[in-house]
Amino acid sequence: MPGRYAEEQELIAIGRAMGRAGRGTFGMLSDFEDEAAEFRWMGEVARESGRPLWFLLTDRSYDPERWRRLMQGVRAARREGLAMTAQVAGRPVGLILGLTTSLNPFALREAFHELAHLPAAEQLARLRDPAMRRTILAEEASPRLLEVLPPLSRQIATRWDRMYLLGDPPDYEPPPERSIAAMAERAGVTPAEFCYDYLAGGDGGRMLFFPVTNYVHGDHGVVREMITDPHTVLGLSDGGAHCGVICDSSLCSFMLTHWVRDRQRGERLPLEFVVKRQTSETADFFGFHDRGRLAPGKKADVNVIDFEALRLHHPEMIYDLPAGGRRLVQRVDGYDMTLVSGTPTFERGQDTGARPGRLVRAGG
Repeated sequence: MPGRYAEEQELIAIGRAMGRAGRGTFGMLSDFEDEAAEFRWMGEVARESGRPLWFLLTDRSYDPERWRRLMQGVRAARREGLAMTAQVAGRPVGLILGLTTSLNPFALREAFHELAHLPAAEQLARLRDPAMRRTILAEEASPRLLEVLPPLSRQIATRWDRMYLLGDPPDYEPPPERSIAAMAERAGVTPAEFCYDYLAGGDGGRMLFFPVTNYVHGDHGVVREMITDPHTVLGLSDGGAHCGVICDSSLCSFMLTHWVRDRQRGERLPLEFVVKRQTSETADFFGFHDRGRLAPGKKADVNVIDFEALRLHHPEMIYDLPAGGRRLVQRVDGYDMTLVSGTPTFERGQDTGARPGRLVRAGG
């Protein structure tokens, strides 16, 4: 797949080939370091291909108006007749942090790092030892670990004001008073002490939420603007690339629970709008015209939902990938039945064993 070092002409050539094929969508991620230059080649791809083009849109803490400028670029392309769209997430793009996740507020401290690969029960027991607690809390970030761990680790190790208790049910729009910094101040301890004791408490499965983007103002106001913009398409997942620290699989359920029913810190969204966003609009955008609606002749992929019973659970870590690899999963209550091509594949959360699905290919 063309990546970081792909030249503009290579990307335009791919768009030209898509135009000859007459199908597909062109999706991409960019840092938009040169916004004008990016929109020039994206516009050329959209023009050469005649196909929908979309890019990931988020806000940035150091440039809160960036996303608005990028949407202006989308609207300018639309005025030229180009099918350009921004893809947006329904909540902050954030990391899940805990003792078992890939990243951790204490991962840059040597004493903690030495325990990171122990079995969970043994690690938890060592962390609860008062001497080990004192050792880890007395340490600073290790220069050696700063070189080998992701750059984001430094922020995670210091930005206690941007780190929140996730809770159960999880809260993805936490107020400032639920930050580690605020809760530590009320408890009369340092943020590191509060965080350490919280994570080492319970059964060791407690987790924190660390919004990376889409939380500049500490609420979902900007996210709501993005969702309701007619030139955006809803839906974002990390595709398993960071499955030990990101868990976006619950986003579709979250759209119903948070945005339609439960949000307290701002306006909600109509049920019909959210359902349409996640069904027919998405199917139409990617060219799947045989699905996305309850209508005769359409593919019978259906979720039967007990709306009032919908409830997201706290994420949990399981180890079922090859070589014992880990991944975060998040369970949800309230799905009475899931049908694929009219065949029940799940009933009240239980796998029926049916596998009627096939490889999905879009038409022209």
